[in-house]
Amino acid sequence: MNKSNQFILALALASSAIGGTAAFANHHKMANPTVGGAAMFPAKTIAENASAAPNLTTLVAAVKAAGLVETLASPGPFTVFAPTNTAFEKLPAGTVGTLVKPENKATLTKILTYHVVSGKLTASDIIAAIKSGGGSASLTTVAGETLTARLSGNSVVITDGKGGQSAVTTVDVMQSNGVVHVIDSVLLP
Repeated sequence: MNKSNQFILALALASSAIGGTAAFANHHKMANPTVGGAAMFPAKTIAENASAAPNLTTLVAAVKAAGLVETLASPGPFTVFAPTNTAFEKLPAGTVGTLVKPENKATLTKILTYHVVSGKLTASDIIAAIKSGGGSASLTTVAGETLTARLSGNSVVITDGKGGQSAVTTVDVMQSNGVVHVIDSVLLP
């Protein structure tokens, strides 16, 4: 499995496991957050934790359809911006059903890997990059595309290549192979 597929899998699994809310700026005061009410275990991989989160089932299904499960279970490290089931529901009707079809695997893989950045970027790391960047930070995804991070109050907002925005709702869900940040919209390259 190539690196792009591995990163996509990690993203999907992480998204499936993450849920809840937390102010980005207050991340350091929290224990490892729960995702969708499910406990997340720092000793487990993104794939293992995501599979336990009831609000990441769409992401997990997408990761499986794209063949990225092994990637999310690999050593990484990865930073995954994991969209919840509600985030996927914001897409036009039928989009997810179409994307998980075998003939659309390449497109699905590109979308999933667009949610993954190589390395382990905590909330503090992202906020520091935003501040040093004069109010925004460019994050290169494993798909080779760029995401832009900005602060909006105490929250980080991620802007995709099409101008769509997604708020980070849960930060610093630590995994053995990286970190997951839960987001409220799907990012599109």
